[in-house]
Amino acid sequence: MEWIFDIQIWISLLTLTVLEIVLGIDNIIFISILAGKLPQAKQARARTLGLAFALITRVLLLCTLYWLAGLTRPLFSIGELHFSGRDLVLILGGLFLLTKSTHEIHGNLEDDEDEEHMARPRESLTATIVQIMLLDIVFSLDSVITAIGIVQQLGVMIAAIVIAMGVMLWASGGISNFVNRHPTIKMLALSFLLLIGVVLVADGFGQHIPRGYIYFAMAFSFVVEMLNLKMRANRKKSRKA
Repeated sequence: MEWIFDIQIWISLLTLTVLEIVLGIDNIIFISILAGKLPQAKQARARTLGLAFALITRVLLLCTLYWLAGLTRPLFSIGELHFSGRDLVLILGGLFLLTKSTHEIHGNLEDDEDEEHMARPRESLTATIVQIMLLDIVFSLDSVITAIGIVQQLGVMIAAIVIAMGVMLWASGGISNFVNRHPTIKMLALSFLLLIGVVLVADGFGQHIPRGYIYFAMAFSFVVEMLNLKMRANRKKSRKA
């Protein structure tokens, strides 16, 4: 029970929880966009199952630290480039994210107003969950490796991930509704996912791009778009008046 009075443990828990929430933003965006293609009655279930799988994946990875350490060892080399199991997962995950985001952007730009497109059947819950699971593995791997580099206590890491997932689950509904209600925000979110896909592929090839730059660009773009939404709302009010 001495850990209760250890201030360092509580600081580590707070730091890692905040970091896990920040690293989970791209995960929430991806889940929100995919769940938005389901019937309204199934969207909440898809978000819950997606985040639940992400939580299970992260905890299982934390409980297999020895295997996870081996995943960072080089498997083969091409010239001066060395590839580990983690690198391959990041590259494949990044390519999947690039493909999926490009497909979604193309669909929104090409026939968003097309009646035939509107009549198409929505994706099934199973197909949506499978897609979420594939990307959850990539996001979980990146998140857990970051956690291990910051905190050494397994209990603290698991507690931080559980708390972060609880916050993400609570916020996912509001984020999903907001993204799907505003087409420009949805397009911006898809652009973020494209950017994350590029970062994952680059990281897999050994070209690490600090996530701080990426999240700052995302935050700045989001603030600008919120100002645009506010300006358009004010113009509509002025016209009605």
